[in-house]
Amino acid sequence: MSNSPLGERYFSLRERLTGLLRGIEDLAAETDTDIGNARPNGNLEEPFRLLVCGEVNAGKSSLINGLCGFELCKTNVLPETHRVLIHRHRSAADDTPPAHPLVETVGHNHEFLRNFEIIDTPGTNSSVKGTTEAIQSVVPSADLVMVVFPVTNPWGAATWDLVSHLSNDALDRTILVIQQADQRKPEDLKVILGHMADLSMKRGGRVPPIFAVSATTAIQARQSTPPAATLLAQSGYPDLEDHISRFVCLSKSRRKALETWREQTARALRLVDDRIDKQKRILSNQGRFMDEVEREIDGIRDTFVARLPSHLENVARTFESEGINTTRTLRRQLAALPSFMRLFTGDRTGEHMQSAFIENLKQAVTLVAEKDGDNAVTACRSHWDNLAERIRETIGIEPAANTPVDDTLANSRTGFVNTIAEAAHTGISNLKVRNQLDRDLRKRNKSLKAFIASTLIFTILGATSGALRLPWLPAVFCSIAALFLCGAFISAWITRSAISNSFQNRLLDTCGTFASTLQSDYEQALRSVFQDYGTSLDSVRARLVSEKQSMEPRAKRWQELFLALKTLELEL
Repeated sequence: MSNSPLGERYFSLRERLTGLLRGIEDLAAETDTDIGNARPNGNLEEPFRLLVCGEVNAGKSSLINGLCGFELCKTNVLPETHRVLIHRHRSAADDTPPAHPLVETVGHNHEFLRNFEIIDTPGTNSSVKGTTEAIQSVVPSADLVMVVFPVTNPWGAATWDLVSHLSNDALDRTILVIQQADQRKPEDLKVILGHMADLSMKRGGRVPPIFAVSATTAIQARQSTPPAATLLAQSGYPDLEDHISRFVCLSKSRRKALETWREQTARALRLVDDRIDKQKRILSNQGRFMDEVEREIDGIRDTFVARLPSHLENVARTFESEGINTTRTLRRQLAALPSFMRLFTGDRTGEHMQSAFIENLKQAVTLVAEKDGDNAVTACRSHWDNLAERIRETIGIEPAANTPVDDTLANSRTGFVNTIAEAAHTGISNLKVRNQLDRDLRKRNKSLKAFIASTLIFTILGATSGALRLPWLPAVFCSIAALFLCGAFISAWITRSAISNSFQNRLLDTCGTFASTLQSDYEQALRSVFQDYGTSLDSVRARLVSEKQSMEPRAKRWQELFLALKTLELEL
């Protein structure tokens, strides 16, 4: 005895197969796979058609209600069915014109009718004209023909005439049902079943499966709370339902449809697999292309870095030139009269020299940096003009869609120049060439102050002696004052040359140190330019990363669909 819904295994397989196809179609849409030719034809979800026929009051409607589990057909002592009624789910499409004027379709919302369509017919002995023709018109479309006989009169001529006119194909899909079996004793039922088997052989040439059931008992058993299993077994319904379930599952047409759909679904899945593999190869090629582009950019950058020594030679020459120019300015500043004046106003020569040197060198280095920045930007722009088209052809997207590459390179050039200028300023400050200059100037000023002080003292003494009208002393003191003043001029001249030469030599000696210090900043600034240029490819990289990330769940979903399909194949 089976308590499972009718045809549960078949409908479960069908539902899983259609679910698989929906999953494959969703994955195909995500991967842009055309599975049009592989999509199965026909409607696999077409309900299983049960045709129930028999004499008036044979119990057809009660039999149907017992199978459905709810009152689908009205029951009465008087005939309730005057037309061939096809009971189907309301959502089912019905574009097919009726096979006969007496055929009518009725829609319901019962879930049972999603899998089964019940064809209820008037009695084979109905007085309605055309009844037999109407019943015969729907027999070809029925998956199972259930011919119902009342146990009180299983010999009805009209019903047996209908059976005798069924084709061999229809007879393969026919079962005989004796209704109201509860009205006869078991031994009487055996006799009746034997007579029906003999009559079937005579009228149809074969003996279809015959079942004795009591719809009233089955309905009563199912309406009990909980359902009465013993009473249901006595109704004979479990055997009938098991036969219907096996017939549904073993139906050649249904199994063929399942197998066809499985083959087409497997083909569609292979197409998706081929598409995923192709996309993986495309992404792999695109990844290699981007790696090649990265190497190209690194190559251009390395070319500029390799040119740094020669460029730094220009910086060194600029350093030397500015050092000589600053030394000349220092010489002018260290002339005797300006030096004597600063003894009284304060000496800031060292600060002025350093500021002038830094500013002049910074301007000179900035000019060199601007030229190098222009060259780097030009090289990047030239590379981009060819690269953008290659990206469109290889990857199919517009690079630098958010920020134009010209804006990026312009900002990079400005940053490069500012970095080098700042590095030059910092590099010169770190050399501390002013410290020794300040010490030399302080020593020089101390000496000059001594000479000037002595000159002033003896001048005052000479003036005082003259005021006192002392003989010879004014001349002696003024002569000594003149000697000290000459000494001051001689000292200023000698120290001027010594300090200027020492300052220049120290500047020239630090030229190499400055160039070496600037080299690392220069390299880093160049790398920043090419890193900024590389950011123009961020949208391309993001696209590839996104595609690679999306491929993983797609491949995983394909694997799940593949395993589910293989499991379903084994069950089929």
